[in-house]
Amino acid sequence: EDEQEDGEEDEESERSEGLLEGVLDGGTAAEGLHTLGYSAPGTEYVYLHLSLPARELSDISILSGYVHLQKMELSSNKIHDLSCVSHMPYLIELNASKNELTTYFDFKAPKNLREVDFSHNQIPKMRDLSAYHSLTKLLLDFNEIEEIRGLEQCHSLSQLGLSHNRLTGVGGLENLPIRILNLSFNQIEKVAGLKSLKALQRVDLSCNKINSLQGLEEHDLLEAINLEDNQVAELSELKWIEDLPLLRVLNLLKNPLQEQEGYWLSAIFLLLQVTELDLKKVSVEEKVAAVNKQDPPPEVVAAEDHRTHVLYNARQPQRVLD
Repeated sequence: EDEQEDGEEDEESERSEGLLEGVLDGGTAAEGLHTLGYSAPGTEYVYLHLSLPARELSDISILSGYVHLQKMELSSNKIHDLSCVSHMPYLIELNASKNELTTYFDFKAPKNLREVDFSHNQIPKMRDLSAYHSLTKLLLDFNEIEEIRGLEQCHSLSQLGLSHNRLTGVGGLENLPIRILNLSFNQIEKVAGLKSLKALQRVDLSCNKINSLQGLEEHDLLEAINLEDNQVAELSELKWIEDLPLLRVLNLLKNPLQEQEGYWLSAIFLLLQVTELDLKKVSVEEKVAAVNKQDPPPEVVAAEDHRTHVLYNARQPQRVLD
C-alpha cells in the first residue's frame, strides 16, 4: 500500500513538473536580475536589468510584476507572448531574438523604448509602430516579412535590420533618419525606395536581385555600400554613385560587371573617393594608374607619345652613313 502511495506521489510530482516546464518562476527570475539603481521616479532602489537567455522559457507572464526594468535580455528561448512588457513603462532595451514570436510589439508601448531585437523569430508581417516615437534601433532579421510597413512615425529610427526575409521591394521608409540599413538576403530588384533616406551612412543590399544603382544617388553621408551577389551588369551604373562625397567602401563582388575587361581600373577611375573596392584596399598607385589610363594629363600623353616615337624609330632599319 505504501509503495502504491509513493508511486502516486511520484506521478503527481512529474505531472506538476511537466505543467511548470518552460514557465518562469520567481526564483529563476531572481537569478537573472542585475544592476541595482534608482527607479525611474527616483523613489526606490531596484534592479534595472534582467538577463535570462537560453533558459527554455515559454511563459514569462510573471514578469508583469517587474515594473522597474529598463533592459531585458530574453534571447534563445521559446517565448511566443510578450504581453508582460505592457507593465514595464520604463523599458529602454529589449532583446527577444531567437524565440517563437509570430507577432511583435503586441503590448502597450513603453514610451522610452529605444532598442529592440526581434531577429530569428517567425514574424510574417510588420505592424503599425506609430506609438514608438523613441525607437532608434529595430532588428527584424531572419523572419518571414514580405513588406516594409508601419514605420512612418518612427522619427528617431537610426538602425533597421531586415536581412533574411522575403522582401521583393523597398518602400515604407520615406524620410526616416536611418543611418544603418541591412536589407541583405531578400528578393529585392530595385532600390528606388531609398532615395529619401538622406541620413544613410551604411547600406547592405548583398544577395538580392538588383541590376541598377538608381536610388543610391544624392546620399551625401553614405560611406559604405555592399552590393555583393546581385545582378549589376554595366559599368555605367556607377554613374549613380560617382558623386557621393563620403563613399569609401564599395563591394560589387559576384556581379556580372566584374567580368568586363578593364573593370578594376575603370571602377576606380569613376570612384576615386573609394578606399576599399570588392574587399580590397585601393592604393594611391592604382588610382594614378586608373587616371593615366582613362583620362591622362598632358604630360602623360606627351610621355606616351615620346615612348611610342622612340619605339617606332628603334624598329626602323638602321642606315650606316658613309
